[in-house]
Amino acid sequence: MKKYDNYKDSGIEWIGEIPEHWEVKKIKFLSKLQGGYAFKSNLFSDSGIPIIRIGNINNPIDWNDCKKVPENLVIPNEFLLKKFDTLIALSGATTGKTAFVSDEPEFSYINQRVAKVGFTNKLLYFNISGDFVQKLILLTADGSAQENISNSQIENINIVLPSINKEQTAIANFLDRKTAEIDNLITKKEKLLKLYDEEKTAIINQAVTKGTPRKDGISSVSYKDSGVEWLGDIPEHWEVKKLKYLGEIVLGKMLTNSDKGNYHKRKYLRAANLEWLNVNIESVKEMWFSIDELKRLKLKENDLLVSEGGEVGRTCIWKNELDDCYIQNSVHKITLNENHNSFYFLYQFYVYGQKGLFESIVNRISIAHLTGEKIKTIDFIAPPTEEQIAIVHHIETETARINSKITKTKKLIKLLKEYKTALISEVVTGKIDVREEIPNG
Repeated sequence: MKKYDNYKDSGIEWIGEIPEHWEVKKIKFLSKLQGGYAFKSNLFSDSGIPIIRIGNINNPIDWNDCKKVPENLVIPNEFLLKKFDTLIALSGATTGKTAFVSDEPEFSYINQRVAKVGFTNKLLYFNISGDFVQKLILLTADGSAQENISNSQIENINIVLPSINKEQTAIANFLDRKTAEIDNLITKKEKLLKLYDEEKTAIINQAVTKGTPRKDGISSVSYKDSGVEWLGDIPEHWEVKKLKYLGEIVLGKMLTNSDKGNYHKRKYLRAANLEWLNVNIESVKEMWFSIDELKRLKLKENDLLVSEGGEVGRTCIWKNELDDCYIQNSVHKITLNENHNSFYFLYQFYVYGQKGLFESIVNRISIAHLTGEKIKTIDFIAPPTEEQIAIVHHIETETARINSKITKTKKLIKLLKEYKTALISEVVTGKIDVREEIPNG
């Protein structure tokens, strides 16, 4: 793509030169910025009129994900969402995030900390969502607990655009077409990631419940009914045992914020530190433990860690990521008997989680808890030790192959997103001339 013939200084350091016939204008001189209505959270329900909150600022808007308010509320029309509105998040981790209302929206309103701004074409949206303005919004935002930016701060942001309305529309149409092409590629790659995850799950499920496949594809193994509905048939020589017979299960301790006398301050894991298959030690806290608690709750290599609350049953394995670490009462640790392979049972926990087993056995009246009594009585498959080791080797070999594809696909998605952002920024600041790239125009 080529540049424009003549440029001039925009007078804005972060933009630099712009095409000679372009103008610098504050957003407030192009369109009115309207903040949202302060709906009371106790009005929210799953039926009624949709309300756009910060979490709903996505392209496209998922109306099914919106909270609703009663239809009989009397709300001023200025808070009503309209076609061609650009939505902007005014606070939180996504401050500055934007969405464009391209189609006639459902009858809906914007909530507080969400702003909307209208324009005659989509170019204003592309300006605000571009890399330059997004960085400026983050630099302008303030707040100690979370980022915040006001209506007036956004209204006073300078953007550049052609002085000719027809060119504005043409550029907006070009970006609309090009970003749609990029988004379509990203969507396809994201679907591919989902298929890779499904393939991994299928491999793990097949291996832990049926064993490793023979190279010739012909199985000589006889099967029997496991007696457990969610397991189905298993190899005839495998056993089914309740978890309490496979190892020691220990629940962590209640949070203790002070020394109760001869206590020791140590690092501990919470349910928030447990991811499927891996431990996350980015945010590990400390609390006080007694001598007996230190002996009972210390993590050992290859202990399984299971979430007691939150996403119940989420399981990972301890690989001595820290020298000395313990557990809180939102975590079970399972030390398996010597004749069992921890990684085999880690993958079996994973299969159970994917099947929704743990969710099905907990009480959901309030916060779900996978208690020690419940987890001890869950049935697990127990193949001979040498088969457990072979199964783990098979799973890790096959998933490593898939993980390589996942890594490459994620890298490509990242590059596509970066290209999209860079393209928008280059076009809306006039660094490249796209007029010849526009069909019929």
